[in-house]
Amino acid sequence: MGRYLLRFGALTYVAVLLLAPVGLVFYRAFEHGFWPAWHAVTSPDAVHAFKLTLTAAAIAVPANALFGILCALAIVRYRAPGFGLVNALVDLPLALSPIVVGFSIMLLYGRTGWLGGHNVLFATPGIVLATIFVSLPFVVREVVPVLREIGTEQEQAASTLGASGFEIFRRVTLPSIRWAVAYGVVLTTARAIGEFGAVSAVSGNIEGRTQTLPLYVKAQFDGFDASGAYATSVLLALIAIAVVGLRALHPREETA
Repeated sequence: MGRYLLRFGALTYVAVLLLAPVGLVFYRAFEHGFWPAWHAVTSPDAVHAFKLTLTAAAIAVPANALFGILCALAIVRYRAPGFGLVNALVDLPLALSPIVVGFSIMLLYGRTGWLGGHNVLFATPGIVLATIFVSLPFVVREVVPVLREIGTEQEQAASTLGASGFEIFRRVTLPSIRWAVAYGVVLTTARAIGEFGAVSAVSGNIEGRTQTLPLYVKAQFDGFDASGAYATSVLLALIAIAVVGLRALHPREETA
């Protein structure tokens, strides 16, 4: 009996905090039919915001995937000097408020900043930098525990058989961590697409130029275009559901 009560409580909690609000957004988006929602998400500004969001994610996700793999290897396998500090700093984007990240980038790349004068702010490069920073930790945090769990026995065996370092990584290490990398990429993608705070600080929120989808939703809502805001929110929700659904396609493999 207690088991069923626990399940019911958990499902009720999820329904109240997640399913009900998201369901209401879907209802509001299609309250007046499909075509008004379709026209809202296919307007030129909405399409541009969608493309800019995908562009930032397309740059940030591979960059953080590569960094995450190399950083995890340095932390676990090679124990490079100073990487104990790096291991702690990797979690900084999770602890810092995104708006603080955005203002830090503004101070660094503004006209009077140390790296100012490179047209980073209020343009795509600033959006990409903010997106990379806030989505930095996920691949690292997925790969590090898997590397520790699988140990080094197989890699050492491959080394004694004459395999080069790259061959060991390609044939032994990477297959062992591929699902951890995939899960990290999924989380990184979801974070990159949904980022609001840091991007709002560095983008300038210029309609049709530097608005990402989350910023576009906020602008539509502030402009009393609730229909457009709800419809674009549905688009963001569908992207998030698709990304998380990819993670659920394959269960996490058991590692020896």
